[in-house]
Amino acid sequence: MSIDEPSLARLMAASQRGDRAAYRSLLADCRRWLERYYARRIAPHHVDDLVQETLVSMHRKLATWDSSRPFLPWLAAIARYRWIDMLRRQRDVAELGDNDAAVGAEDEAVHARLSIDRLLQFLPPGQAQAITLVKIEGASIAEASRICGQSESLVKVNIHRGLKKLALMIESE
Repeated sequence: MSIDEPSLARLMAASQRGDRAAYRSLLADCRRWLERYYARRIAPHHVDDLVQETLVSMHRKLATWDSSRPFLPWLAAIARYRWIDMLRRQRDVAELGDNDAAVGAEDEAVHARLSIDRLLQFLPPGQAQAITLVKIEGASIAEASRICGQSESLVKVNIHRGLKKLALMIESE
């Protein structure tokens, strides 16, 4: 099955009603989506563990998904929190020597992502979602269009306007 918003939303709604076959399909589709999501963010040997942790978190939060809202942003939020938790665990485990006070590349990436997330909150939801999908997660315009439920041209316009607004906000600081 293809990993698109309407299909995932239908599977999730059926899963919430107790349909085991739909839940198995949902987990398989979410696994593929999460593997792609994490492949761009973490070392390959951590992907399987993080996918499993995210699927367990998704299972625990199954009842919190609201069928009137899109599914993929809900899943992406859970995935992002699991990713950040993993980065924090890695940071806590790493032993720093007396002269190792510099911020690591992973910490910079987390701080950058948190800053971007904070900035995106100032944009209309359509613009923020389009920018996140295409510019941050690497989805194509066509994929973002399907996920957002917007036309491809509207996705492009939302990206352009959102980035322009973000640039103005940053310049004004």
